[in-house]
Amino acid sequence: MEPRNAPEIFLKPYNPAEREPEILKKWEDSGYTNPDRCIEDGITDKDAETFSIVLPPPNVTGTLHMGHAAMLAVEDILVRYNRMRGKRTLWIPGTDSAAIATQAKVEDILYKKEKKTRHDIGRDALMQLIEQFTDESKATIINQVKKMGASLDWSRYAYTMDEKRNAAVSEAFIRMYEAGLIYRGDRIVNWDPKLQTTVSDDEIERVEQKTPFYYFQYGPFVIGTVRPETKFGDKYVVMHPADERYKAFEHGQKIELEWINGPITATVIKDEAADMEAGSGVMTITPAHSGIDFEIAKRHNLDIEQVIDERGILLPIAGELAGQHIKKARPLIVEKLKEKGLLVKVDEDYTNNLAANSRGGGTIEPQIKRQWFIAVNKPVKFPTGETMTLKEWMRRAVDSSETKIMPERFEKIYFHWIDNLRDWNISRQIWFGHRIPAWFKGDETKVQVESPGEGWVQDEDVLDTWFSSGLWTFSTLGWPQESDDLKTYHPTTVLETGYDILFFWIARMVLMSGFLRGEVPFRHVYLHGLVRDAKGRKMSKSLGNIIDPLTMIEKYGADATRLSLIIGASMGNDLKLSEDRVRGYKHFANKVWNITRFVLEQAPNAEAKINEADQKLLDEAHAIATTVSGHIDAFRLDLAADTIYHYVWHRFADEIIEESKPILKGEDAAAQASRVAALYQILLVFLKLLHPFMPFVTEAIWQQLPQPASAKGSGEAMKGSDLLMVAKWPLLR
Repeated sequence: MEPRNAPEIFLKPYNPAEREPEILKKWEDSGYTNPDRCIEDGITDKDAETFSIVLPPPNVTGTLHMGHAAMLAVEDILVRYNRMRGKRTLWIPGTDSAAIATQAKVEDILYKKEKKTRHDIGRDALMQLIEQFTDESKATIINQVKKMGASLDWSRYAYTMDEKRNAAVSEAFIRMYEAGLIYRGDRIVNWDPKLQTTVSDDEIERVEQKTPFYYFQYGPFVIGTVRPETKFGDKYVVMHPADERYKAFEHGQKIELEWINGPITATVIKDEAADMEAGSGVMTITPAHSGIDFEIAKRHNLDIEQVIDERGILLPIAGELAGQHIKKARPLIVEKLKEKGLLVKVDEDYTNNLAANSRGGGTIEPQIKRQWFIAVNKPVKFPTGETMTLKEWMRRAVDSSETKIMPERFEKIYFHWIDNLRDWNISRQIWFGHRIPAWFKGDETKVQVESPGEGWVQDEDVLDTWFSSGLWTFSTLGWPQESDDLKTYHPTTVLETGYDILFFWIARMVLMSGFLRGEVPFRHVYLHGLVRDAKGRKMSKSLGNIIDPLTMIEKYGADATRLSLIIGASMGNDLKLSEDRVRGYKHFANKVWNITRFVLEQAPNAEAKINEADQKLLDEAHAIATTVSGHIDAFRLDLAADTIYHYVWHRFADEIIEESKPILKGEDAAAQASRVAALYQILLVFLKLLHPFMPFVTEAIWQQLPQPASAKGSGEAMKGSDLLMVAKWPLLR
């Protein structure tokens, strides 16, 4: 090849803002994020091993935050690495409707602009507003994902509310209903009075707060509560059967006592749910507004009376306080009991964990509601021919290592959650979401997609977002049809997400894939930690410590932003991030740029013979490739990134290049040619190793390398393209 000096582009410092858009366009124009295109162009063998992953779909309500950025960085590294290893690599993109949060946001906008509620404009009009909002939000989030360099196959883009996913959701519901797994019944649920909908157990956020704890005299007993407003219906006093303090009282015994609205007859209930260590060891129960109390009432066939309505208003059982909101009524109830001499004491420093809707709603008020549930303890026949419960399947999937959770310590948390899993409430009383395919006519119910005929009315409720998200690994591959994609790429190779979503989503996907497909949804679960500020605090608007990934990309480039989220970020552990850290990796991108300029200024000759000493340097680079590959295969991306970072900066730049300068200035032409050729070959190796971690700067450099060496890569590049994104991974030693 004809020698030449470094291209003029290297005379200026590397400018991410200038280079990244043009590189992104090259990748998009190539179509090589689509494995089918790679096969067509001879880049990937049609019989190659597969690597598949689905993107945890970002909510359409928000914008890219550092948690998303960390997720995208990890997944893109895995995808680019496996694509360069010659695998049929598929990364499916998508967005999530985030139904509760999205509807709440649109309703807030509607009220601020027009002072109207959803009931003022009706279901159809609200759906139109939501569609406009989500279309704009989807475009925003997709553009932001692309800026991170995420090499997703956009030709397979999915949205949880699109037509194909809607068909999959209806099919799943009908199959599970016909199998007896889905039923409709009256159960205690988490009710959000603000959004007027049920909320799943997993979406409850415990907010720590100081709350007065009241002690009241209840006949011969002292009971404690933070919620006096629920006590109007308390006519059962529960104690542990083994509590020696109350052995004189018998189960079912009647006791006459004075209470909030006058004399009542209370019944003694002996039940092991009573905590002998808590307070006096005695408690009264409000079965209509507490999950634990409801279960006790069901066990003993007790009366269940509603005290608070869906809006948080006291019902007629409250007597003179009926019609009052519970917040206003609470001090009045306490005062009333005090006047009766029934207030024993008040602990003003009591710390209480208030249950709130994490999806932007209000304080949770448990209510008994008629809802749709998935039975997790009912034996059912699976596609494998085996009969077991959903809980048994979910445990076996991980216990058998068909799905491996990493880090391993999270398996214990997973099993604990499965063991305590209750029937899953899947219906929501909002308008945005997958409408439940159930129809009512009098006392009749039919579950099907289309209306059964005249007089039939469809259920107004929609399905829990996690129901549709639970189908994500296979609904995005064409299910319920047995598509080529489904046969080729499912189960997926890895599911990567934050450890905080282990129960929300991962367990749901294992459940759904097991019953509907008879297989696990993914072979590995890679859990990344949370991204915190430099002091280890959670990023929040109130603390003013949010680091915006888009701002970091604008200032320092996507490569620096990505690397700052990988090095030092081991699986399952939180990462402390600062702007200085991101800035530091921008210096590394500049270093790689300058190293390339130095090597190309030596006019490398691809035909030069490499001597034994220089071959050892090249062998060392390939040994580094083996180490980096091993770390990535073990999902230790932090160690892989750290290894290549230190090799490039400290070994190649600080030592090998410095040691090369006397040779390059010497009189031995053969030694010079050999060393330059070796430096160039090492440059090719480390550009490939760095590419999954820093795709933009490495691709920008690759495009400037002299031909044909960049295309051939000394026999190490895949045929069919001069793009680094599909270059062959370095030879391993």
